[in-house]
Amino acid sequence: MVSFIGILFLGFFLGMRHATDADHVVAVMTIVTRQRGIAKAGVIGALWGMGHTLTIFLVGAAIILFKVSIPPRLGLSMEFAVGLMLILLGILNLTGVMRWLQGRYAPSLTMTTPETIMAETASTGNGLEGHLRELGFYNALRPLVIGTVHGLAGSAAVAILVMTTIADPWWSIAYLLLFGLGTIAGMAAMTTAMAFPIVYTGRKMFRWNQAMTVGSGVLSVAFGMFISFQIGIGGGLFTGTPHWTPR
Repeated sequence: MVSFIGILFLGFFLGMRHATDADHVVAVMTIVTRQRGIAKAGVIGALWGMGHTLTIFLVGAAIILFKVSIPPRLGLSMEFAVGLMLILLGILNLTGVMRWLQGRYAPSLTMTTPETIMAETASTGNGLEGHLRELGFYNALRPLVIGTVHGLAGSAAVAILVMTTIADPWWSIAYLLLFGLGTIAGMAAMTTAMAFPIVYTGRKMFRWNQAMTVGSGVLSVAFGMFISFQIGIGGGLFTGTPHWTPR
């Protein structure tokens, strides 16, 4: 019992570490650079983690309980979707479409001048409910969807790792839940830390803040193209011999 509890706690901390994977960092960076509140950035990270956890739990539980086998081409396709998501996020940032969408669906959060940024960062919400209300439906749904897509890429690897470590399927599912909670906590902490320099540059160096936004878009496109090439060509998704190792 003690060893099982230790494994479950290990799952929580591994989930926190999982939040720092490169593709996760790049994805949330493109979103956080559009937010000027530290607390709101933390909420966005938590929402991303919730979407990620939902996919990990559903797919992982299916693999553990029903011994579902994922074909190599399907596994590669799930990972390829992450690359496409990163490219899309980067393009939306660089073209200004993301700002337009935010202005369309969350106009109170659209900042175009240093003065509006200062007003936003100085505002305080009424706890989690207040921050969610200020974010609005669009800004809350976006990280959930992105987190869900990212969860597809890692769900099989996590489930297979759990199956080879824990024999009891219900303990395995408990591990998945704690792993997901760790991912939520880790992503919330990471996005909060990211928000500090963004908020500071938004108040003091507006042009530098804009440069950070453009930089995150370029990085997202470049990293997304790298992943897409690695999966599509290197992994054989678009060839007759796909080879996939869950990771």
